[in-house]
Amino acid sequence: MSATVAAVIAAKDEAQRIAATVRAVAAIPGIDLVVVVDDGSRDRTAELAREAGAEVVRHARNRGKAAAMTTGADYVARHESVEAAGVTARPLLFVDGDLEASAGNVRVLVPPVVQGRADMTIATLPPQKSRGGGRGFVVRLARRGIEDLTGFQAVQPLSGMRCLTRAAFDSASPLARGWGVEVGLTVDVLLAGLRVEEVPCELHHRVSGADWRGQLHRARQYRDVALALVHRRTRRRLRRVA
Repeated sequence: MSATVAAVIAAKDEAQRIAATVRAVAAIPGIDLVVVVDDGSRDRTAELAREAGAEVVRHARNRGKAAAMTTGADYVARHESVEAAGVTARPLLFVDGDLEASAGNVRVLVPPVVQGRADMTIATLPPQKSRGGGRGFVVRLARRGIEDLTGFQAVQPLSGMRCLTRAAFDSASPLARGWGVEVGLTVDVLLAGLRVEEVPCELHHRVSGADWRGQLHRARQYRDVALALVHRRTRRRLRRVA
């Protein structure tokens, strides 16, 4: 694979998993830059990521996943600006920080993008090793919203593991806030007339439990996904009126 790709890993309090995740991502063919955005961690996430070989950018306070992704993409752009003339913008590979060794399996997301078959690929995950405590409300909201706006039937609309061209990323900027970022990305890239492909990927991460913390997380997800969809429906209506 001749094209080079930059990996961006947004992480918060992932000291136990980040080093293995970084090493697995760095070993993917074509990855020549791994950027970890430490989103206000209170543990050694930044230090361990750097020791594992990543370049690290740190938010002093937690700003959310969308902000971390944007910070990482901006870092990649600055990195490219100081390289030799003629370097084209790398595709971006977004990876969650808690995947550990399984993160290496996101390699399947890269070829369709660098070979020009897709503008964005999205990982679809197998059943996870531990069961979550949710009832699928957020997934159904996201799936229906994406299909209503674009006609695209997403298998896993909330999947955070994605590879996309810089043009595709820019088409969705500024990103939807918080946990609405994945849904916003999918809708915006599709409405820009670009190609999206879901790719099965053997990945395993922590799932939210059924305790109050898990319920609060899902409530925030639902809120952010709903806001992302409402914003895009409103924007589409305004464009039709104009």
